[in-house]
Amino acid sequence: MTLLKRERDIITHNEYADRFDFDEIREFITNAPKELFISHTFKHSNKTLVQPRGGFPTYNKMFALYHEFQKANIDVMPLTVDSHTRLNDYASAKKMLMLSEENEVDMLNGYPLVTHGYRTTRKMITHFNTPVSLRHGTPDARLLIETALASGIFEIEGGPITYLLPYSKNFPLDKAFLYWKYVEKICAEYSTLNEPINRESFGPLTATLVPPCITIVIQLLEMLLSLEEGVKSFSVSFAQHGSVMQDIVSANVLRKTANYYAQKIGCSDATINIVYHQWMGAFPRNKELSDSLINTSTVIAALVRADKIIVKTRDEAFGIPTMQCNAQSVANTKYTLQVLNGLPNISDAAEEENLEAEIHSIMEAVLNDSADTLWRKAFNSIKNGIIDVPFSPHIINHNAVITIRDAQSNIRIIEKGKLPISEKCFAFERSHVSLSDDKTAVINKIICDIGVMHE
Repeated sequence: MTLLKRERDIITHNEYADRFDFDEIREFITNAPKELFISHTFKHSNKTLVQPRGGFPTYNKMFALYHEFQKANIDVMPLTVDSHTRLNDYASAKKMLMLSEENEVDMLNGYPLVTHGYRTTRKMITHFNTPVSLRHGTPDARLLIETALASGIFEIEGGPITYLLPYSKNFPLDKAFLYWKYVEKICAEYSTLNEPINRESFGPLTATLVPPCITIVIQLLEMLLSLEEGVKSFSVSFAQHGSVMQDIVSANVLRKTANYYAQKIGCSDATINIVYHQWMGAFPRNKELSDSLINTSTVIAALVRADKIIVKTRDEAFGIPTMQCNAQSVANTKYTLQVLNGLPNISDAAEEENLEAEIHSIMEAVLNDSADTLWRKAFNSIKNGIIDVPFSPHIINHNAVITIRDAQSNIRIIEKGKLPISEKCFAFERSHVSLSDDKTAVINKIICDIGVMHE
């Protein structure tokens, strides 16, 4: 028995999970309709796919949500998992699901996939016959991903860095790398049966003044960790920065560097897609302004030629949106994208040259670490501050990188901590901002920059 099979047996023999019939699951995936695979949809689409977030605790409510999305002509369905499942607390998820069903009140903030099980969930997934993307935020997603793939969910978001540093305070990062290595192996294994399973990294990170070089380096590392295990379809992503030009520059450089590093490890046969997240910071409470922000984000997604856009709703500032509000946001976004055909290619040579140089400097430092595997190199780089995510709550993150917005709302690095970027690149960053000698004024400016879209 292989080490992976032993680990798999331990993980899937869980009292709160379905009993896994792997022969039946493999047969199901082998014969699954191509329409369930977003990798297939990407391959045969020349438009930006539209995907919201969304998850309700009960099967009936989740089914009704999908029905509303289908009426809005959705491209990709979401399945957002509840917080208890994210933390592997399946006992609480089961209890809260029972209360939700008995009282017809949502006691969970998402769909408890492990509790429902793959046999039940698969009926819903195959009924709608549209690609479904798993959104979850889980450091240890092994049982969750086994359940998702068996259910017919063939896009898996997340990774050991992007689902840890923004969300967790002290979950061990080395364990997260090993748990996600398991996920990559399972996704790669199932990819040989039909169309490839698509993996997607979570680009927004903390969604708080994260400079593009850090976002992109983390995207590249999670992509490489996935590709080295045999995954053939991967989506890198990033979120709206607050500057249209910085988003365009980021997309151009991310596309270029992703292809470069995939080829560098001999994975030029992998398909790399770009995903754009609408604004992930604080939303305005004025719903008309929220509509304007969502439309602006959609225009940017068209400008950067995103393969997929993750949409928000006008109720973002007020909590979980209604089904109807979520579906309306999908319909509005699809309409805006339809109107925006034929936009020109835009670039900024100086900004792109600087960003690319920053990325290559950080990547070189990571790859030159003395550790024997890529995940250990990445782990050491985070531990040593070579990768440093602003406003991360995790104890391993240095939080020494300080950023601020310039006059055009671009995010600029004003304190680089241990980021191994050149003095030339750092001077380029600093040259775009005029800093006050008054530290309190600088701090107040940073606070304002965090909530730049709030109103």
